[in-house]
Amino acid sequence: MTQVELKKVLVVEKIFDGRMTNKEGAAALGLTERQVIRLKNKYRFGGAQELAHKNRGRKPVHALTDELKERVVELFREKYHGSNNCHFAELLEEHESICISPSSVRRILLDRGIKQSKKRRRSKAHRPRERKPQAGMLWQIDATPYAWLEDRAPSFALHAAIDDATGTVVGAVFRPTECREGYSLVMQQGIKEYGVPLGLYSDRHTIFRSPNEKLTIEQELAGETKPLSHFGKAMADLHIEHIKAITPQAKGRVERLWQTFQDRLVIELRLLGVNTLEEANVVLPSLVQKHNRKFAVKPKKAESAYRKLDPSVNVDHVFTIREYRQLGHGNTLSYNGKIYTFANPYDFRTEARTTVEVRETLSGEVLVWHK
Repeated sequence: MTQVELKKVLVVEKIFDGRMTNKEGAAALGLTERQVIRLKNKYRFGGAQELAHKNRGRKPVHALTDELKERVVELFREKYHGSNNCHFAELLEEHESICISPSSVRRILLDRGIKQSKKRRRSKAHRPRERKPQAGMLWQIDATPYAWLEDRAPSFALHAAIDDATGTVVGAVFRPTECREGYSLVMQQGIKEYGVPLGLYSDRHTIFRSPNEKLTIEQELAGETKPLSHFGKAMADLHIEHIKAITPQAKGRVERLWQTFQDRLVIELRLLGVNTLEEANVVLPSLVQKHNRKFAVKPKKAESAYRKLDPSVNVDHVFTIREYRQLGHGNTLSYNGKIYTFANPYDFRTEARTTVEVRETLSGEVLVWHK
């Protein structure tokens, strides 16, 4: 018997011996007098054992069977190893039609000596920044290299952007390394799907900021007031306020996204049989949609802050490499070790040594911009 049950026996015996009244016994046990009378009747007809809980020693009707527990352990070891308890419970329901709670999963695995694969370290406390009230007010963008395909392929980088107000992943792409092309593709995905955000938060990688502290002569002649990276010029063209964070904690939303993706995407890609970077990019949009359905939240204000992209703007011509060149005699142009001229020289006639801007798109198309 438990200590509580033993206390009930002791009080009931005192009442029968006349050393305590029903009212005093009820106060001692925290019960009503009617409940004490019931206890007395049980004791009178069955003794002390009648006050013990009747389900003691019985297996609950809703308890999981031993066969199911063994099946869960077998699936974890052979198919879903590396997943955390919450994700494992979701995968069991989605792929195996086994509906059990994460806490049940945890107990089953711990009984077999299987502990959480990744322990969460207590990090330094930072005061959290409140989410922006409207979707589209701020995106956070970053990239992280990781063994997304485990030992099936070399590590490569995942580039992604997340909306600060909702936690929606607005764009994502795998690339061999962190690069401008990856960030540009992410921005293009998000702009085409949702619209143009008001602001963008990034780190201080040279992809986002120019390493040159001074303007070149060509930039001064073009009317630029401060040196910008190729990516920074695209942000300026789209009128997106570009904020460069000094610490990782400043863009904590996207930093925490990596923890979630590293826990879940690795397992999902394994289950889909993905073995190459190209295959990973094919299935990535559906995995991002699945992530958004589970983790995205509603903004504080329903009104969106996204701006519609001007129909006259071609984003392929915005996210480009931009360099300045001087036209030679005969409207010739030197770029990347090649000499170019215009197919129809009468379409573009100007004086020699005129400064023009050369843009190279992600697909390798070379454009000349002037005025």
